[in-house]
Amino acid sequence: MRRGATIGKVVGLHFAPTALRQLRTIRHGALPGVQLARPLRKSFTDLGGTFMKFGQIIASSPGMFGDDVADEFRACLDTGPAVPYPEVRQRVEEDLGRPLKEVFAEFETEPIGTASIAVVHRARLHDGRVVAVKVLRPGIEHLVATDLDLMQPLMEILVRQTGDQLAGSTLQMLDGFRVQIGEEMDLRNEARSLAHFRRLQTEFDLRLMAVPEPYLELSGRNVLTMEFFDGVPIDDLAQVAELGFDPTPLVQEVMRAFFLTTVRWGAFHGDVHAGNMMLLRDGRIGVIDWGIVGRLDPSTHRFFVSLLSAAMGDEKGWTEVTRHITDTYGPAIGEAVGLSGDDLTAFVRSIMEPALTRPFGEVSLAGLMQTIQLQVATAQGIEAHKRTFGAIVHRLRSQRRIRRLADESGGLMSEFDRGTFLLAKQLMYFERYGRMFISEIPILNDRAFIQQLLAGVDMAALTD
Repeated sequence: MRRGATIGKVVGLHFAPTALRQLRTIRHGALPGVQLARPLRKSFTDLGGTFMKFGQIIASSPGMFGDDVADEFRACLDTGPAVPYPEVRQRVEEDLGRPLKEVFAEFETEPIGTASIAVVHRARLHDGRVVAVKVLRPGIEHLVATDLDLMQPLMEILVRQTGDQLAGSTLQMLDGFRVQIGEEMDLRNEARSLAHFRRLQTEFDLRLMAVPEPYLELSGRNVLTMEFFDGVPIDDLAQVAELGFDPTPLVQEVMRAFFLTTVRWGAFHGDVHAGNMMLLRDGRIGVIDWGIVGRLDPSTHRFFVSLLSAAMGDEKGWTEVTRHITDTYGPAIGEAVGLSGDDLTAFVRSIMEPALTRPFGEVSLAGLMQTIQLQVATAQGIEAHKRTFGAIVHRLRSQRRIRRLADESGGLMSEFDRGTFLLAKQLMYFERYGRMFISEIPILNDRAFIQQLLAGVDMAALTD
């Protein structure tokens, strides 16, 4: 109850001026997302914890939210209050079962990173190795559980009151976000992921990319000790320029690693926002924070492989992509756009293909999503100022016939949504890096590499 009151107070404080402006301009429709971004970001910043973590997604996804909105949320990428050192020491000692001085020769009292759910301290082992020690914030588990219960109605209220793309898109992402942040509550998951992906990196000779080495004997549920990386965020152009390395091949290497692991194993780093991509002082790109790893179910894995095959020129792939979409969502999708059969396949292709095959500088996932939303909104008779995903879902759920169809196929927020949530998020992150460093080439520019990956996939094995 106390947290709910705090959320209501903070949101009311920051949104009161916005509400007044909306009343003055009601004849002209809802306020645009750029005007909602600042009070929403201020609310997230003041509330901290889970809200800051969610703000990272917005900050790193201009493809969905637009550049202005994403820039507004940049403060969420790596900020949060420090945890008092005595609490950090107690957390570490309880997890490792030993006094701090017995494990570390030195342990800096000031954190080098203060993210939303954890803090990171630099330390030195008795053998001289410099390490980063990640420690979950005390009480974060309860805070996250409470925040998740309160976020849904908050976003639904914003959708109803504003009808804006920003509010609708955040509501759309919440279901997948629940799954994502749940994995981060146990740092043993991240330790295992680090070890696994380091093996893959060595096996496939990705020399330009670095993954921290975890020290499993010095880690636990609430503490992760790992190799320390010294570098700067990949999107800090001023500091990148000072180091004198060309970031272009480094970003391309990370993208190759993403496609490699996703196509071959259906697994990938699930949170490659700019705060987790570092240009190291030795010229490599360091990928940190492996607390979220996307793991695709066989159906979604098959969908992703089919999508890449289609973009590479396999005409039958678009039929497979459309079939996966309609199998998952049921007839509601086809009915929403008024298309079926080959016409629906052509529509799906017209929306998805350009985002994968045109240069980064010429495409936008936001434009892709808005096109889909416009088609669905037109079919459902939704007013122009309410053409957002949130409004569409709200209307679909209010119609008994469509709701029945959705329930038969697993619901509008289905396993497909949760499986593709992290996929879509990473592609939006890569879109941002692509615009910054490789705007003249498409995301699938390395066709020979992608085709080689696809050739090694046994599609028959990717069945439910």
